Amino acid sequence: LFNEKKNKRLQEADMDKGARPNWDNPMQFVLACVSYAVGLGNVWRFPYLCQLHGGGGFLIPYLIMLFLEGVPLFYLELAIGQKMSLGSIGAWTAISPYLGGVGLASVVTSLYLCLYYNIINAWSFWYLFHSFQSVLPWADCPINSNRTGPIEECERATPTQYFFYRETLDISSSIEVNGGIHTGQALCLVLAWLITYLFIVRGVKSTGKVVYFTATFPYVVLFIYLIRGMTLHGAINGVKYMFTPKMEQLANPTTWINAATQIFFSLGLGFGSLIAFASYNQYNNNFERQAIIVSLINSGTSIFASIVTFAIYGFKATVNYENCLERTRLLLLNAFSLAEDSITMDTVFDWIEKLNTTYPQQFAEIADKLENCDLESELDTAVEGTGLAFIVYSEAIMNMPLSQLWSVLYFIMLLLLGMGSMLGNVTAIVTPLRDFKITSRMSNELLNGLVCLFCLLLGLGFTTPSGNYWFTMFNDYGATFSLLFIVLIEVITVSYIYGIKRFEKDIEDMLGHRPNWYWKIMWSVTSPVLLIALFIFYIINYIKGGTPTYQAWNKELVSYGFFLLHY
Repeated sequence: LFNEKKNKRLQEADMDKGARPNWDNPMQFVLACVSYAVGLGNVWRFPYLCQLHGGGGFLIPYLIMLFLEGVPLFYLELAIGQKMSLGSIGAWTAISPYLGGVGLASVVTSLYLCLYYNIINAWSFWYLFHSFQSVLPWADCPINSNRTGPIEECERATPTQYFFYRETLDISSSIEVNGGIHTGQALCLVLAWLITYLFIVRGVKSTGKVVYFTATFPYVVLFIYLIRGMTLHGAINGVKYMFTPKMEQLANPTTWINAATQIFFSLGLGFGSLIAFASYNQYNNNFERQAIIVSLINSGTSIFASIVTFAIYGFKATVNYENCLERTRLLLLNAFSLAEDSITMDTVFDWIEKLNTTYPQQFAEIADKLENCDLESELDTAVEGTGLAFIVYSEAIMNMPLSQLWSVLYFIMLLLLGMGSMLGNVTAIVTPLRDFKITSRMSNELLNGLVCLFCLLLGLGFTTPSGNYWFTMFNDYGATFSLLFIVLIEVITVSYIYGIKRFEKDIEDMLGHRPNWYWKIMWSVTSPVLLIALFIFYIINYIKGGTPTYQAWNKELVSYGFFLLHY
């Protein structure tokens, strides 16, 4: 009786296929998946992990995890969406009435993501609008109210840090210190949601047109940045650093865990977006080839973006290193009354050794003022997330000729990457809702508008002085455990409840051939084991971490200090 009811639900799902809109062509579907999967994490998370885990050596576990975990799970979600032609809730309910909660969990996780993800696009708009100035506002510290000099807080930090934390975020000293909405940020957030709405207003028909631009233009900008980056002074130092592997990192379990985690989150598994996108495919669309293509494009983009990022790293590190040498050179010239041209940048270290030996007592008086100038340590400084995107990059752009042009290009690229991901995030919410009878009667314009308006109103909280702390909390905890659990349930359900043999027949019905032994081994053994290991790792780390803390801006010290996070 249970199987008969299940077959009836699948037949009903098949009957609905005729009325369901489809992509105009397979290319639109591929570009939609690329636009969704290739996001901000490829630009600011992957380079950080490369830097943290031994440069090029990190590529080995990363590519292994791509084929053990990433591609098989990506394939699985596309197959489910295309077979059922329903959003995440409907698709999992069609498989078993007890599994509708898996789809609901995906929708809730996507909702969490939508609430805070668009604030990043709002920040990008803020920086983009401020780029159209004769002097970039994060290039110099603003003048104080008495007009006697720069603001002290900015002098204690850097102009780029001050502009991000104080001008952009107007950050408070703790999560408990609230304030009014930042008007500029709120308007940028409204603009971000308005554009998101226009991109999805007619559902898949409008999304299919937009992805031609959101999926391709970031590559144009990245290529331009690659050419410009490689011509920057010191860029080669960063690229060498990236491709010089530290093979000892392969013995570090954290390297493999981070590689698996990066693959998992980068492909956007578990949110329901891939199931939603695939549900608009023709029934016999070759999703197997598309799953491989999109996964390889996503990973290739991460590596490509890392080359660009490390070229920028090399430029910034070299500039900082040479500035340090210049300050040391001037200190030595003034302290020992030497001729201006007696010490060059290349001979600073030789003179330090020489003066220390010749005048030990006089040298001891300035020893505490000497800085430790080291190019390698500059390159070792790993930065991720908003710190990389809005501080490190901004600082590097500031030192480039025609900095306004490079700033505009960079933040347009960030916007398109962010907007492309938002298309998938909102689709993951709207598509399952449209499968319900109550909402199916609504027009696309109304339903999409209500979802965007709801997320906008809740997202305004991130534009308050304590909003960045809430952003960090959502980013760290909103979609980690939940996604791992969702995808683990998905793969176990398909392999052991729905059944691999039945799943094989479904794929054969759509593609004309059954999946080979590689896919079956990955779904039934390898991927579940890896997901369980990741899940256990996260739980252990969470327990060992003790009471959660968060970093808060200290305007007196101009640094981040740790505060206990109370629930």
